Amino acid sequence: MARRPVAPRKSLSAANLAALGAERLADLLIEATAGDANLKRRLKLELAAEVGPADLAAEIDKRLAALAVSRTRVSWRKRPEMIADLRAHLRAILDRLVGLDPALALNSLVAWFDLYPGLVARVKDPKGELAALFFEAAAELPKAADALDLNTAVAVLAEPVETRLSDWGGWIGRAAPEMSPELAAALLRRLVDGRPRPTGRRALVIRKLADRAGDVDAWAASFPDEDQNRPDIGAAIALRLAQAGRASQAREALDRARPRAAASRLRTLRKGPPPPDERSEAWDLAEIAVLDAEGRGDDAQSARWAVFERILDEASLRAFVARLADFDDVEALDRAFALAAAWPDPARGLAFLMDWPALREASALILARGGDLKLSAEDTALWSSRLQARYPVAALLLVRARARALTRLGPGHADEVRSLSMEALELAQSPGAMDGAPSHADFIDELERLAPTPARRLWR
Repeated sequence: MARRPVAPRKSLSAANLAALGAERLADLLIEATAGDANLKRRLKLELAAEVGPADLAAEIDKRLAALAVSRTRVSWRKRPEMIADLRAHLRAILDRLVGLDPALALNSLVAWFDLYPGLVARVKDPKGELAALFFEAAAELPKAADALDLNTAVAVLAEPVETRLSDWGGWIGRAAPEMSPELAAALLRRLVDGRPRPTGRRALVIRKLADRAGDVDAWAASFPDEDQNRPDIGAAIALRLAQAGRASQAREALDRARPRAAASRLRTLRKGPPPPDERSEAWDLAEIAVLDAEGRGDDAQSARWAVFERILDEASLRAFVARLADFDDVEALDRAFALAAAWPDPARGLAFLMDWPALREASALILARGGDLKLSAEDTALWSSRLQARYPVAALLLVRARARALTRLGPGHADEVRSLSMEALELAQSPGAMDGAPSHADFIDELERLAPTPARRLWR
């Protein structure tokens, strides 16, 4: 058996560097820090971590304090260095200090976030890289908080939310989905107990925490009473109540926010029947959940089918079919596919069939209504490639439909039409692709007839 070639010892790898020995590596690192302040700070952080958590926290806090009091403007050239410095200290907190002393780590993390207002004022950041760094870091707040006992973590996190809400509201909202439900519930109670109903940014924070804690009442209470009667918000409240098994309260919330059709002046004059209620996907989803919670399975199924019939909603159909007995699902899918094939907008019906996927039915739609299709370049390319092997005629007609639609738009699309006509020629040479389809020459003649006069004879 042939031996594997050994990697050259001069290649840059951890193993080869380790072979240099500790003393040689130390000399190289000291030499490298001469022109790299960030590397020097990084090494000092690593050395402090080896001594202990108190020394590491002191080293971190010293740098954070220096950044907090500095008033030096940071140009766009220096911005990457500043962001690298901030990121290095963030990683030292999260990757080293949390494991050594979570309490010190959380306090240092709060101090790190508190740098943001001062940095925004003096760092030239047209691309928003600084804001993005803090926003991304917010999702890691629970890494330190969840390592502490609840009372300590809540005390540390509640203080900046109470006193510096403009920034911390967004960060706690970002962190909430990553918190343990217990931490989110404890922090939520600290922020709402004995307090007036939250408004503005505070209400958004409460909502995020309540979602994570599974506290439907706190989530609903973060909205004013009049907003709870709006269809979208009432539906969201009803959905959460239904999922919590509180069916009667869910029904009350849903009925209170039921969409009402706007009365038009024309209808008033004609005294005709009222138009249907203005519904939304969120309201439909809530209604189905409430029906299920009430034990009205048949009504929930009827609602799922009604949603599918109205908007060709794939999720509603899948939920409907999943609850049917054997063989009933086949009949339901046949009805659904027939509905999609006859949809007023053939492109929408085709999109549903391709996404399901129902390629045989999609192919039949293309053959029957290909002349009416108006598709994007992305959909045309993706769907024709998926149809080509089993339904080559449909793949060919799909490409031709795109070329035909662009031709009508004028000479500005000549290059794409030419490319599509070449693709159509290749597809036409596939076995079975021309079964019942006009010849390529006839297709080119059609394009030239469709094109505005100045653009004719561009496709050959």
